Amino acid sequence: MNETAEKLRVDKWLWAARFFKTRSIAADAVESGKVTMDGARIKQAKTVGVGDVLVIRLGPYQHEIEVLGLSNKRGPAPVAQQLYRETEESKKKRAIQAEQNKLLPHSDLKGRPTKRDRREIARMVEGKPSSRKSAWGDFD
Repeated sequence: MNETAEKLRVDKWLWAARFFKTRSIAADAVESGKVTMDGARIKQAKTVGVGDVLVIRLGPYQHEIEVLGLSNKRGPAPVAQQLYRETEESKKKRAIQAEQNKLLPHSDLKGRPTKRDRREIARMVEGKPSSRKSAWGDFD
C-alpha cells in the first residue's frame, strides 16, 4: 500500500484497486452513477480517504466496500485487495444473486438471426400467422 497522500481521486483509486481495467472506464462508471458514496452520486474528481464506504455496481452485482488504504499505482491483485474490505452483508447479497442467476434460463440464441428468423419475427410483429408448416400438420 502506498500511503503517499491522505486523499486520492475516486477514479484513480478504483483503477488501482482493480475494480476497473482502465482509469477512463472507472471515470465513466463514476460519472454514470455506478459508484456512490454515502448513498449519493459522486463525480470522478471526488476524493476518497481511509474509512470511506463506496457502493460499486458491476453488472448485476453490487459491492459495498470500505476503503482501507490508498494507492495511486496499479499493482498485483493481492496488493490491490488490501486496499479495501467488502462488508459481510454485501458478500451475502452477491452470493444470493449468483445463485439466482444460475437458476435463470439461458437463451440458446447465438449471434444474429438468420434471414428466415428475421422474416418470422417480422410476421409476428405484424400479427400475421406463420407460414411455417408444423411437423405435426396444420391444425388451423
